[in-house]
Amino acid sequence: MKIISIQNNQGVPKYKQIIFSIEKTIEEGHLKKEDKLPSINKVCLEFSLSRDTVLQAYEELKKRGIIYAILGKGYYIKSTEVRIKQRIFLLFEELNIFKEDLYNSFLENIGKDVQVDIFFHHFNVQVFQKLINDSNGNYTKYIIMPTNLIGAAAIIETLPVNEVYILDQTNSELKSFPAVYQNHKKDIYEGLLKANSRLIKYKKLIMIFPGFREPLGMKIGFENFCADFTFDHETITEFTNRAIEEGEVYVIPSDRDLVRVIEKSKLQNLKLGQDFGIISYNETPLKKVVANGITTISTNFEAMGKILAQMILKGKKEQIENKCALIIRNSL
Repeated sequence: MKIISIQNNQGVPKYKQIIFSIEKTIEEGHLKKEDKLPSINKVCLEFSLSRDTVLQAYEELKKRGIIYAILGKGYYIKSTEVRIKQRIFLLFEELNIFKEDLYNSFLENIGKDVQVDIFFHHFNVQVFQKLINDSNGNYTKYIIMPTNLIGAAAIIETLPVNEVYILDQTNSELKSFPAVYQNHKKDIYEGLLKANSRLIKYKKLIMIFPGFREPLGMKIGFENFCADFTFDHETITEFTNRAIEEGEVYVIPSDRDLVRVIEKSKLQNLKLGQDFGIISYNETPLKKVVANGITTISTNFEAMGKILAQMILKGKKEQIENKCALIIRNSL
């Protein structure tokens, strides 16, 4: 059975004809898992093709998970699922309710002929590097959340440059890559500005900023706003063993700290929205009802997932800043 067929003057690139031939042979049942493909040299000689042309076809099939290579032995069939046209490597820092909304939105909008494999680096640069090294060359697209990991840019640059997309956070070292991102410095500044008419009733703004996972732009935006509008303010790394003073507003990126502040206010018999205030970061359904409603500054994670999917499907290479909004509730 002839596996590969090439015709001249078809208007279809030769490497694509190789791909189509192998796909058709698989669909007809003539190639099964673990069957060996003709060597690159054999295909080159038979059809008078350059090595790069055949290698391009085999590498494309490899990225889609249809074939795999054994060094020194050749290429073999890995999967007969040829309908998968793209395999996407998706690297998140962690899975929380915000990122789950983003992920589900991306899956909903990316289409049916796409396989998405999701991984997590948990803010660990060694895990980040290993996952990227292990995935390199095995996917058609790479979507990376670099967060604020030191050295992330150099690791990302080892991937195929035209197949990388940055998600959620970017920086000057990653400006050459397309991205859908949050501008945390701008978002928190503009969110506080929109809340200013309520904030002026309070005496002091306090941000709880551990600084390990949280983007530095949050802290900078907060401090810039307080300086520009002459608010007494403080940035603390943790809330433990602290008493809430009347007239304080807490700006809280982490939901763990949000729970601690609310629990402490109950112990002190303080009324949220009157004795003190809270602005939380990132919207969740629970914040609509917890403590009669928590004010949030939040991007739209569902929109972020949809924009990213459309960017990939249309082959766009842009840097898109995702919109952010202030949602006023009774906590302020």
